[in-house]
Amino acid sequence: MRLLVVVDYQHDFVDGSLGFAEAVALEKPICDKIRAYRENGDDVVYTMDTHEENYLETQEGRKLPVPHCRRGTPGWQLFGEASKELAGCRSFEKETFGSAALFSFLQQNLYDSIELVGVVSNICVISNAVLAKTARPEAEILVDARCTASNDARLNEMALKVMAGLQITVIS
Repeated sequence: MRLLVVVDYQHDFVDGSLGFAEAVALEKPICDKIRAYRENGDDVVYTMDTHEENYLETQEGRKLPVPHCRRGTPGWQLFGEASKELAGCRSFEKETFGSAALFSFLQQNLYDSIELVGVVSNICVISNAVLAKTARPEAEILVDARCTASNDARLNEMALKVMAGLQITVIS
């Protein structure tokens, strides 16, 4: 059985406070991939970066002092057509880069293949890919380079290389 994990495809990372053009361009390929997985009867889940009012008081907020993905705000919502394509799929809110709840879910579900797409490649995508590899070491973990990006092209390429070095299959 296969699983697609859409990582943090939310307004603040696409066209909001931390948005960037490359993230906007991912909308169609991500939506195409969601549809393909669902049409094949495979599972699709997604993560949502979720912060509270005290974000700037957290360690992440002190190191990245840009309020984003505050629960209930427009920036916290899923972006564009992906919000429709992900309707009815299981979600995992997370207050940090990797999702502990997603890790537990992966430990309990015997997927043969786990593919990750979304943003940001060098932060949340890589964090959750490593968690997936840890939770299911014998599953094939994939990241589609056409469906992930960073606001820094150099860090994006570096993250993809690091993931490949961790035996995560990078599709390009």
